[in-house]
Amino acid sequence: MTSTCLDATPPRTTTQGWAAAITMAVTIFTVVTAEMLPVGLLTPMGAALGVSEGTAGLSLTVTGLVAAVSAPVLPLLLGKLDRRTVLVALMIVLAAASLLAAWSPNFGVLVVARILTGISMGGVWLLTVGLAPRLVPPDSAGPATALIFSGIGVASVLGIPAGTYVGELVGWRWAFASIGLLSVVLAVALALLLPRLPASAPVRLADVAAALELRQVRVGLLLVALLVTAHFSAYTYVRPMLEHFAGIGPSLIGTLLLAYGVAGVTGNFVAGSVKSSSRMLGLIAALVASSVLALPLLGTTVPGALVLLVIWGFGYGGVSVTTQAWTLAAAPSTPEPASALLVGVFNAAIALGALTGGRIVDHWGTTAVPWVTGLLALTAFAVLLVQRPKNPRP
Repeated sequence: MTSTCLDATPPRTTTQGWAAAITMAVTIFTVVTAEMLPVGLLTPMGAALGVSEGTAGLSLTVTGLVAAVSAPVLPLLLGKLDRRTVLVALMIVLAAASLLAAWSPNFGVLVVARILTGISMGGVWLLTVGLAPRLVPPDSAGPATALIFSGIGVASVLGIPAGTYVGELVGWRWAFASIGLLSVVLAVALALLLPRLPASAPVRLADVAAALELRQVRVGLLLVALLVTAHFSAYTYVRPMLEHFAGIGPSLIGTLLLAYGVAGVTGNFVAGSVKSSSRMLGLIAALVASSVLALPLLGTTVPGALVLLVIWGFGYGGVSVTTQAWTLAAAPSTPEPASALLVGVFNAAIALGALTGGRIVDHWGTTAVPWVTGLLALTAFAVLLVQRPKNPRP
């Protein structure tokens, strides 16, 4: 994908360009970790704030919904404001949101903090898409893009497990506070290392409507909605499920999530090397469905849960890069509006998945969650079989 409203601005030097790319990778790592942090902290958060685990999971739902709206709307509001300034401001917002979450005396205050997190996350994600060509020489744009978006996978490998460990050692509030402090450091680093990023003509609503008229864009958005909703309906509540199905204690949760994250990074790079995004999405749907459906049956021991989490992580790890490839192939003449739609739907699906899983946990318990996830993932697989792309590129 390409970035929304961004011109190609050459870096000041190659070294400065790569330094900026590394900083953006850490920035992506931070915003994704901030968004997903409740995944490993639901139990202590719910206990401290006096709400159920299902209600605590709404903190992820709120963030996803706000990010879904802010991603496509922010470019319409920002006009030609320098994107470096915007990125710095968004990291300051994330710092304030994370520190507010750390302080929150009740669930209402936490929700406000998570709304601010969603604004920051949606804006940073969208403005980072396609940023690499503006930071490094053209022949290095591909590796720089992979480096920047490796922050998503590394957030699963290090960020979420680290947050879980911090929560166990010194309390969940310090996990949020740590993100706040890191965000301040990154705001300063972005101001110093990023070149000026002037915007070109802003995206118009008519451009978004034109992208939606493309059949393969609509199919891609449907697949994103199904797969991401399926994943987060279960992944948001992976800690309660592991505790229930296998009796796994808090000390092992972080280790299992680490294994999941390593598999996710591997899946990300494997998916990036596959030319057919439709085939890769079919494999992703099959792996997510089979691993989560097997969790109540085969995930009743630590080794069994570990194997299934690795399969699950490897499968879902390829979703981001594969759906980006699908979108580029489906909308080569309108990449910016299509990218805004993709980011919006992706984050809305995160919110919907967390909400769906939470309602299921509260009404039917954790044993019912895998069945919903499996059904949604299998539905995505069926869509791929029925909606074969006419263009061989997707």
